Amino acid sequence: MLRRQRHFLPAKPRRRPKPQPKPAAKPSAPTYTRDVVRRVTNILRDHPWSAARPLLLSLPDLVWDSHVVARVLKTHPPLQKAFLFFRLAASPAAGPTPRAAFRHDRYTYTSMLHLLGEAGRVPAMLRLLAEMLRAGVDPDAATFTTVMHWLARAGDVDAAMRVWEEMRSRRGKCRPTLVSYTACVKILFDAGRAAEGRRVFEEMVAEGLRPSCTTYTVLIEHLADAGKFQATLQIMSDMQDAGVEPDKPLCNILVKKCASAGETSVMTFILQHMKEKGIVLRRPVFLEALEALKASGESPNLLWEVNPHLASEGMEYDPTFSHLSYNTDRSTIIYLLASRNWSAIEQMVNELTTRNVKFESHILSDIIQASCANCRPSCGLTVLYYGLRVGSELDRSAYSCLLGQYIRNGSFDLVSKIVERLIKCGCNLGAYLLSVLILRLGSAGHSSYAAHIFGLSPADQNVITYTALMNAYFQAGEVDKALELFSQMITNEISASAGTYEVLIYGLQKAGRKQDSDRYRRERMEMQWHRQYRDKHSPEDSLCDHLFCGFHG
Repeated sequence: MLRRQRHFLPAKPRRRPKPQPKPAAKPSAPTYTRDVVRRVTNILRDHPWSAARPLLLSLPDLVWDSHVVARVLKTHPPLQKAFLFFRLAASPAAGPTPRAAFRHDRYTYTSMLHLLGEAGRVPAMLRLLAEMLRAGVDPDAATFTTVMHWLARAGDVDAAMRVWEEMRSRRGKCRPTLVSYTACVKILFDAGRAAEGRRVFEEMVAEGLRPSCTTYTVLIEHLADAGKFQATLQIMSDMQDAGVEPDKPLCNILVKKCASAGETSVMTFILQHMKEKGIVLRRPVFLEALEALKASGESPNLLWEVNPHLASEGMEYDPTFSHLSYNTDRSTIIYLLASRNWSAIEQMVNELTTRNVKFESHILSDIIQASCANCRPSCGLTVLYYGLRVGSELDRSAYSCLLGQYIRNGSFDLVSKIVERLIKCGCNLGAYLLSVLILRLGSAGHSSYAAHIFGLSPADQNVITYTALMNAYFQAGEVDKALELFSQMITNEISASAGTYEVLIYGLQKAGRKQDSDRYRRERMEMQWHRQYRDKHSPEDSLCDHLFCGFHG
């Protein structure tokens, strides 16, 4: 019996394992311009220029182009460092090769011109404008409008109008815009040249430009200042017919003007419009309108309907305030404040002091600020002493106005007495206000008064106030006292900041003590080296660096 032959299938080749695909690398997070601008601004604010320059040049995501440079300047960094950054952007060091250096255009020039004008550096602004023209960069309407605005703010209206004529003469290259016309009309109205302002407005309409709400606001504000309130209503009607609705700033301005002039009928019309459109008043304007309605004997119900959220805000409830004589005194004070009769206010406050009558603190703060603005600080001082006696807590802005007025007058002994009395009465001025006072006194050469104010408030003795007093000692030439104060600060376990070392190094260099200044410069570098590995910085250190980095006296 024959055995059946077996047939075997050919052996299959072994399957090799398929190679596993490598996981795809995670895409890197996109870099946004706003993040780059924020990092550049933080560097300019937190570091002196000697340290900021290499950090900016080594920033990997910083592209030196017109868009980024203009956006950095529009964040309003410190002026000196903003100008140095402006120069650095156009230097060969800012590009990978000398040929790659960035060249400023009208956008970056206009941003820098605005910063200089805002800081009151009008001659520097004009020099930069001349440099822009020499560089062959044609100004646009925004450039001319910026220069014109800040020249007018500096009081040189004729120079502003010359800039306006220069812009008009360049119609082929630079045509005035609606913003330019509006700015020119406002400049002329504010300067009392109403006829010229009306001619410019008529020229704007003839050019086919449609007035905006801002343009109408300039016209209405001018008419209200002239007392032509019925004409303002006609302008509002015309702008609504043109499809332009009055906005919140316009309504607030007009209500404030009506309240100051006692024109309650026009105010009622404006309030009715605000009620229909859902527009509300700012609190100071609301309170002024409320006082005007009460003084005229009219009902404030419509005012409360327009501003229900302000119906009770800021009203101080005290049994004293409901007394009949208090209401009479309050109305009299408000009337005297509106008429700027400072002598009568001072006499009345002295009488209230003898009667120990308590007043609302916001009215007292308004009197102090208004009296200082009108160069009558004696009235503000009388009100301050009255408020301290009756226990009214005033706004910090009122204290700042009064102290600033006496500092400008050179009454430093009185400044010291006022601060001493404020602190003894329990008023917390805060480290920032104290440091500013110490700086001002030091700049005037009164280090003794600065040291006295520093010693009055032990709770606010931190790196900010210590550094301010060191600067005051250096200003007075008392170098040893400044170094002794620095040692005292370290002994009290208060760490020095970059701003502290900036003051020390500059003061010692000015005094000719190079060896000591070099030692503190090494200490600052070591401190900054360790500080960059800390995730958080104290608010005091940040504020001290902001105040004193780049500050030289």
